[in-house]
Amino acid sequence: MSEQAHGAPHLYILADDLIWATRLAGQGRTLGAQVTTLKGVAELRDLVARGAIGARDLIAIDTTTRGAEPIALVREAAAAGRVLALVQHDDPALRAAVLEAGALRATPYRALFERGHAILAEMLDLPVPPVAGSRVPEAE
Repeated sequence: MSEQAHGAPHLYILADDLIWATRLAGQGRTLGAQVTTLKGVAELRDLVARGAIGARDLIAIDTTTRGAEPIALVREAAAAGRVLALVQHDDPALRAAVLEAGALRATPYRALFERGHAILAEMLDLPVPPVAGSRVPEAE
């Protein structure tokens, strides 16, 4: 493991949707986080039971994940670590409920799409990498 990765926070992702799981993983890696995509609710519960979640680590939970009631799942995970809940933008009741259950933030998918790097960087205490320029190199 590189020295950078050794001290980096861990981003654990629980999302049934492959597109969102892949997007989150890519954003986390771009920021320099160690990323683990969990294979299901049982794997999250095992992680929580092992107590393997560090103080800087973050658990991202897609509230549409099958296999458990989302509020209870957020509550379980929040008892062991910091939680980012991913929610539908048009479900304010669920957003309020997951915050009450212990999520640090309830982020709509659209916000993750538009500002995902900034949101994760803030929550993981990592710098946002500079955006690569679109400048065309000058011919020699």
